[in-house]
Amino acid sequence: MGSDFTPSDVAAFEDATGKRPVWIYFCHNWYEGRRFPWQTAEFVRSHGSIPYLRLMLLSGSPIALPDPVFTLENILRGRFDDDFRRWMRDARRFGTPLIAEYGVEVNGFWFPWNGSYNREGGTYADATDRFRRAYRHIVQISREEGARNIRWVFHVDPWDEPVVDWNRFENYYPGDEWVDWVGVSVYGRQVPSDIYYPSFREQMDWVYGRLTKLAPSKPVIVCEFGTIKGAPQAAWARAALTDLIGHRWPRLIGFAWWNARFRNDPRNARSESVMTVQASPKLVELFRKQVGNEPRVLSGAAAARLK
Repeated sequence: MGSDFTPSDVAAFEDATGKRPVWIYFCHNWYEGRRFPWQTAEFVRSHGSIPYLRLMLLSGSPIALPDPVFTLENILRGRFDDDFRRWMRDARRFGTPLIAEYGVEVNGFWFPWNGSYNREGGTYADATDRFRRAYRHIVQISREEGARNIRWVFHVDPWDEPVVDWNRFENYYPGDEWVDWVGVSVYGRQVPSDIYYPSFREQMDWVYGRLTKLAPSKPVIVCEFGTIKGAPQAAWARAALTDLIGHRWPRLIGFAWWNARFRNDPRNARSESVMTVQASPKLVELFRKQVGNEPRVLSGAAAARLK
């Protein structure tokens, strides 16, 4: 699930791009431990970057749908409040800025916090309301524990899956009071068997309009973006970076390439998807030219290896 990155992974990304990440985005999987990941966060800070923690309340890998433990209802019942309070106290003691999110890509059926798995005998509207309240519950605890150094992100997928009205990401939004930034994942080809790969611009135009209407006062970030090695990787990435750096979306304040290798192709479990910049000379040249030499770019690295 992407918590196993190493200093050499970060060094490889920096050597390839010619730029130090403003933030480094990594998973904190609760099946690996519920304590604040101090060692990883300290490495990121000592490296000169901001830790961006992806709170993954999961019971194990592969992901269980629904999760047998970390349900929205159990969050709301306070079952994990002691864990949350300890986590937030450590985050406060960490002292310097942190970015955090809960409920990554909540409008996607591939994660257990999606409304498909949290009806608890009620309606889908009850499930999306349950997510909103669970998100607020976590942020409220962070405030009660004084962890004001955290910027909280509401992170969605550009496409609502399942494609039904109740699952529109707008229905999951906790409210401006509880969110600092809104963010999105935008991908091209993710596995070798992908045939259709929408352009970055097509997806970003669509989701940016919805996000800025939903939260007109909030900055926007691209939490994750990328496309795998092979045609048309370089062309897709070039078009994406040109638009990102060219300020096509004026509320956008930063972006992070998903610098990863993983195996999750449903048609061929043995095939590897390679998205690391350093694995492609064309991407190295592209990032050095368009990102490494651009002082205004607020960029990050998604330093996880497995999604």
